[in-house]
Amino acid sequence: MTRRIFIDADACPVKAEAEHVATRHGIRMVLVSNGGIRPSQNPLVESVFVASGPDEADKWIAEACGPGDVVVTGDIPLAAKCVAAGARVVKHNGEELTAANVGMALATRDLMTDLRSADPFRQGGGKMFSKADRSRFLDVLDRVLR
Repeated sequence: MTRRIFIDADACPVKAEAEHVATRHGIRMVLVSNGGIRPSQNPLVESVFVASGPDEADKWIAEACGPGDVVVTGDIPLAAKCVAAGARVVKHNGEELTAANVGMALATRDLMTDLRSADPFRQGGGKMFSKADRSRFLDVLDRVLR
């Protein structure tokens, strides 16, 4: 049974969708950010504002999550920590990260970081977030919560 949904909220494009699904399932949701996020009026949604600085929200989520929780993030190092803590992780595009695939995702991320730092002309940001990604996220989050 799911205890809470944690949202790495600073750059999350699916906060409203996650809130909708959490409300439908009656599950508490925690939005964690450095600020600048408007608090929800929904009694199931809590906003946690952490100190400014790199990875402060990630640190807070990694320490707070555990078995039975779901974490929504696109941050692969955070996802790896959350999976290790026993939480389930869903990326914004609907991809679920598990113990079976998070290591490969982390290695790919590290490789791409190394390639970008070695070649100043290789600075692409990846593909754009699409309606299909949003729809897939909704389907996967709903399935994970069931």
